[in-house]
Amino acid sequence: MMLLAFLLSFCLIATQAWAHTPLCSCYDNGDNTVTCEGGFSDGSSASGVNMRVENKDGSVLSDGQMSDTSEFTFDKPEGGYKVIFDAGEGHQIIIDSSKIVE
Repeated sequence: MMLLAFLLSFCLIATQAWAHTPLCSCYDNGDNTVTCEGGFSDGSSASGVNMRVENKDGSVLSDGQMSDTSEFTFDKPEGGYKVIFDAGEGHQIIIDSSKIVE
């Protein structure tokens, strides 16, 4: 009986974790800015999620948070960079600048 209760609890927790997958997409606006839009697979907002832009050596170029509309816009850096959507452990997405297009 204890094993059955444990397995049911584990399945419930695992299902909840899978239902809250982070989503983030960034695009070049064509005016030297980049906009990222985020959210979660269960439909919840990414408002307030920490965002960071780093150059290739890990230096922070820009940081902030997703807006009330789950967007983050920043000035496009020179050279290669990466955008980090950071909603906490297990909820982080890293987007390389080579994947960001108009």
